[in-house]
Amino acid sequence: YYTTLTSLCDNSTFSWTIKHSFSKKTLAKPGVKNIVLVDGVRTPFLQSALGAGFSDKTPAHTVTMACISSNQAMTTAVGLIAAGQCDAVVAGGVEFMSDVPIRHSRKMRKTMLSLNKAKTLGARLSLLGSIRLAHLSPELPAVAEFSTAETMGHSADRLAAAFGVSRLEQDEFALRSHTLAKKAQDGGMLSDVISFKVPGRDIVSKDNGIRPATMEQLAKLKPAFIKPHGTVTAANSSFLTDGASAVLIMSEEKALAMGYKPKAYLRDFVYVSQDPKDQLLLGPTYATPKVLEKSGLTLNDIDVFEFHEAFAGQIMANLKAMESDWFAQTYMGRKTKVGAPPMEKFNTWGGSLSLGHPFAATGCRLVTTVAHRLQKEGGQYGLVAACAAGGQGHAMVIEAYPQ
Repeated sequence: YYTTLTSLCDNSTFSWTIKHSFSKKTLAKPGVKNIVLVDGVRTPFLQSALGAGFSDKTPAHTVTMACISSNQAMTTAVGLIAAGQCDAVVAGGVEFMSDVPIRHSRKMRKTMLSLNKAKTLGARLSLLGSIRLAHLSPELPAVAEFSTAETMGHSADRLAAAFGVSRLEQDEFALRSHTLAKKAQDGGMLSDVISFKVPGRDIVSKDNGIRPATMEQLAKLKPAFIKPHGTVTAANSSFLTDGASAVLIMSEEKALAMGYKPKAYLRDFVYVSQDPKDQLLLGPTYATPKVLEKSGLTLNDIDVFEFHEAFAGQIMANLKAMESDWFAQTYMGRKTKVGAPPMEKFNTWGGSLSLGHPFAATGCRLVTTVAHRLQKEGGQYGLVAACAAGGQGHAMVIEAYPQ
């Protein structure tokens, strides 16, 4: 779900002075508008849960790009503002995984369409008479890759095996995610979460999928996709989640003119695509070096990393791919490896494995989390990366706004 919010005041000019206190160079470019993240919020991400409520005078449109839909909404907003078409844009995403549409079978759909075209009573009766019990079997929804018909879980299991990621490594990473998310939640770090009244239920004010366990408990779970020898389980996979998120993006001039204090600059971003069969979930590996090169930065310049955790096996496979000279030379046309982010900078407030993954809402959560972590930790640069269906990937560099 994506909404553009048109300018609320004129484009008056003014001057201001900002003192940069960071030791690294800024990524501001001469003659290019600075585009800022003013704020970001989200509902609690729930295992159980919106109309946007904007004026009908506000133009809006929808984009869809699977797990990076709200990333696409945000970068579309950046483009609209950079081109001078808008001064302010609200971009976001919403997902209801607890109430997904269930389709009739292809045979039943074909019969129903033919029935709609039938011109005589006899033709209609003939079509109705052709319906068999098999026609009534619905097509149940699945998180599957369209181009291969393989579920994401199967792809993650194969990817983990290809990179030698063990079940133990996946369970350890999943436990890390839940442990860090619980610590962040208890410490009040997840300040982007706003209370929300679930229709017919109570007000919810925090994510309800954070459940730290023990390694012994995780080890008891059976493989969820490739049985009996797979390594991907329910516990080391992101769970189906309801949730919504949104960010307010503006030109720096407009934000300051309206009295807002931005949280971060949205800088360079890239989209990538690769083989959707064997490299479906490797988007971060391909996107990270490209966005760093575009920004003129190195991995060491990044203070905060937030990668989408689709599966623990997917994260571990990406980290191993990024540390592999062979992978870089064979598949990426690079002479040397990308290099993996240091874990002390990586998803330190939990991630999709623990917080949940409402597909269209995760991108805004990642960007807002980077902005908040930069403020809290005093860093200057953050990097967001995510994979998506179709073998697609995304990465963005975010720069802290001077405090």
